[in-house]
Amino acid sequence: MASLPDRFRDALEALTGAAPTPDMRLGLAVSGGPDSLALLLLAHEAWPGTIAAATVDHGLRPEAAEEAAHVARICEGLGVAHVILTPHEPIAGNIQSAARATRYALLDVWSEAEGLAWVATAHHADDQIETVLMRLMRGSGIDGLSAIRPVNGQYVRPLLTMRKQALVDHVRAKGIAAIDDPSNADDGFDRVRLRKALSDLPDYDPALVERAMAAAREAGDALQWACEREAETHVERDGDDAILTRTDYPRELLRRIVLHCLDSIDPGITPRGPALDRVLAALRGGEKARIGKILCTPDKRENWRFSRAPARRTG
Repeated sequence: MASLPDRFRDALEALTGAAPTPDMRLGLAVSGGPDSLALLLLAHEAWPGTIAAATVDHGLRPEAAEEAAHVARICEGLGVAHVILTPHEPIAGNIQSAARATRYALLDVWSEAEGLAWVATAHHADDQIETVLMRLMRGSGIDGLSAIRPVNGQYVRPLLTMRKQALVDHVRAKGIAAIDDPSNADDGFDRVRLRKALSDLPDYDPALVERAMAAAREAGDALQWACEREAETHVERDGDDAILTRTDYPRELLRRIVLHCLDSIDPGITPRGPALDRVLAALRGGEKARIGKILCTPDKRENWRFSRAPARRTG
């Protein structure tokens, strides 16, 4: 088997189509954990002088500032440009979800300001397995079960076919101290409990897992392509309303076309699966349904109309 550095180099170039250069630099999201430090070390070894790194301090733990400074010192020793990014507002609500949204928002601004061609994150094969199982337990559809995409916009994940232990070993062999985030041991998080349950998972070939995920992504992409083609023919506009003139599609394709109609009325709407299922059941039963700000109405010709719902009365 090829060495970890060679596998990393091949994976990154396969995702981006080219090696980083001084004019097309690669950004790295580096938290200081062993996964992201492995990403930093592997990228620096492969393409010195063509990478930049950023660490996000979410402001959630007092130790985070020193951890970010630790990463800054490692980058300084390697000669890698590094910045520490902090949110303008405190993170609230669902902490993990809000922190993730904040992290990517900060990285977006940073990468644009730096003119970076790509930003790599340290998601690895074990993350992929955890994500699939979490989404399976939550009843996700085919898009959810395709899990972490290797390429999502400007973000790339070149470690998805590499096991976490290999990354830990690589960092240890370089004599670099990694940060142990205490949240990774907090049983209050679903992912942490699942990770502990999978600690005795038999050895597996990450490339085969990624092949399965790729098949799911391709199936989802094919369905979305079919949805867009059908919408061109069978979704009509009547002023601000959308009218679906054909409804005898297979269930998953129908769900996507209905989502297309909903988004045309309320851009960005992301109804949960059960809510969308209730709408489909009502429409198929010849009844009206409301979802968010949208009224969904069947007519005698078996068309479905999607329109802005009147404001709800209060008092």
